[in-house]
Amino acid sequence: MGNTILKTDFNFPGQTNVYHGKVREVYTINNDKLVMIVSDRISAFDVVMPKGIPFKGQVLNQIAAKFLDATTDIVPNWKIATPDPMVTVGKFCEPFKVEMVIRGYLSGHAWREYRSGKRLICGVEMPDGMKENDKFPEPLLTPTTKADVGHDEDISREEILKQGLVSEEDYLLLEKYTREIFQRGTEIAADMGLILVDTKYEFGKDKDGNITLIDEIHTPDSSRYFYIEGYSDRQDANEPQKQLSKEFVRQWLITNGFQGKDGQEIPDMDEAFTDSVSERYIELYENITGDTFVKADVSDVLSRVEKNILDYLS
Repeated sequence: MGNTILKTDFNFPGQTNVYHGKVREVYTINNDKLVMIVSDRISAFDVVMPKGIPFKGQVLNQIAAKFLDATTDIVPNWKIATPDPMVTVGKFCEPFKVEMVIRGYLSGHAWREYRSGKRLICGVEMPDGMKENDKFPEPLLTPTTKADVGHDEDISREEILKQGLVSEEDYLLLEKYTREIFQRGTEIAADMGLILVDTKYEFGKDKDGNITLIDEIHTPDSSRYFYIEGYSDRQDANEPQKQLSKEFVRQWLITNGFQGKDGQEIPDMDEAFTDSVSERYIELYENITGDTFVKADVSDVLSRVEKNILDYLS
């Protein structure tokens, strides 16, 4: 699809490295700046789908930029500028090898574990007698290892410290920042009529050794949202929650026989489906930010992105 970015292969002045992630392309400039291009790729079950979602990169980048700006009083972050709707330029940081996942409700992966009979996730106990999408008494911190390739794995605080992935001093700060950013996100979402169900944050250290929030926050790729209106009624009636997140893509894939397991084929995502996913992403953008989404020119999206980055770097 010509109006999406599935891959970039740029060569910028001063470029010292490039990293192609599941969704993001990150170019290192002069070993002190990162140029992150948020592609239109979509991944589920840690597998990248073969087709892009129109405007998805723009949605993710602009939501993340807004929430990074809204949390600078809690923790410093990597963002310096957004020279293009799909691009963030920021400070080079050395990332921690764990992702900080925090869950306010029993949904998604936590629910699948709970349903299978488990009551412990990442060393944290989940109460008995809960049903899908119930609110936890307190948000649970359920970190994962950060995998460059393949699946992230649940890990406990004890195991993180035992393996030396993060020092105890740093990890306690990561937990503190995670809870405070989640609380801020919860308050902003509530003002917009939404529930921030769960999310994940990534942190690194800048060249001065300061813990820094990196990557994206509170986007539909890293977070799950429910609508507040009707939440209690749907829970009481044992009905699925109306949600804005990538979970509906996962459910579509499950229904079509794909969960990322060996031997399973990715079902065909036709244009009608990719357009419907795009509309859901735009819906979340407008709901969570309160802003009207302005579609960028995608007649030649690769050239636009390259030009805007070059203009910024020059």
